[in-house]
Amino acid sequence: MTKTEMGFFDTEKGVEEYVKIAAGFDGAELIKILQEFLPEKSLVLEIGIGPGKDLDMLRKTYAVTGSDNSQIFLDRYKRLNQNADLLNLDAVTLSTDRNFDCIYSNKVLHHLITDDLKISLKKQKEILNPGGILFHSFWKGNKTENMEGLLFVYYELDTLRQLFEPDFEILELKIYTEDQKDDSIYAILRKKQKHNN
Repeated sequence: MTKTEMGFFDTEKGVEEYVKIAAGFDGAELIKILQEFLPEKSLVLEIGIGPGKDLDMLRKTYAVTGSDNSQIFLDRYKRLNQNADLLNLDAVTLSTDRNFDCIYSNKVLHHLITDDLKISLKKQKEILNPGGILFHSFWKGNKTENMEGLLFVYYELDTLRQLFEPDFEILELKIYTEDQKDDSIYAILRKKQKHNN
């Protein structure tokens, strides 16, 4: 995340504002799709837990580690879920020595400029177990905007395909509706295996 975004989520006011904005949304439909691709009890890392709605749902099926770059979000979630496994991670560097079967995010990686998204994807590949998958959602479009200090980068299918294909096999890349018709894209990607010649 950029310094601007960190500032937004590093204040109680910013966090509470975001909680209100996100109140009507969760990843229930996305998690149902994920369950078709990922066996129960798999090790999952969620990037950017925010208020923790998706983390609550993921924890019912998987061994989940929640992460966020905002200590306020992490502390807020921990108060309600003392046994939660949480990490303070930047979505670009993902500095952890742990490995996962799946890395999940719901409308988080669009806060990164495209160059940082490329770096994040390389790092995600490093911390995925062999055959591991990514599941990410993005806003659909062809623009970049700044709303109250938060960066939003919108993507088209072709742009995402080009970002993913060097390191991942695309299992699904589909348009769906979250707020307005066809406003979102989800991607399910499998880590490509190294081939020995």
